Amino acid sequence: VQLQASGGGLVQAGGSLRLSCAASGPTFSGYVAGWFRQAPGKEREFVAAIYWSGRDRYYADSVRGRFTISRDNAKDTVYLQMNSLKPEDTAVYYCAVREGSILRTKVQDYKSWGQGTLVTVSS
Repeated sequence: VQLQASGGGLVQAGGSLRLSCAASGPTFSGYVAGWFRQAPGKEREFVAAIYWSGRDRYYADSVRGRFTISRDNAKDTVYLQMNSLKPEDTAVYYCAVREGSILRTKVQDYKSWGQGTLVTVSS
């Protein structure tokens, strides 16, 4: 599966952005899709994950209640709606997929990665 993330940009604190991750190649169904982020000088961290059916979702504590992950399997696209953005949300955001149904939160559990899209939140 090849992944292409987009939608990043510069936004003021309190604002919103929606990231998209388009998949191509083998079927996207049966996969867990996840979003991770990496701030300068920090390790890549888990943000959110969703099972292909959309039924199961999981969020990092730092974004729960502000971010929403969703997917459109007809378009092979996963979204991350980010509201009430904070300066500490500034990072490069990556989408990734893993086979199976378990919503893992570790980087090493995901097989395929997109190239990342930069989100900058100004104070």
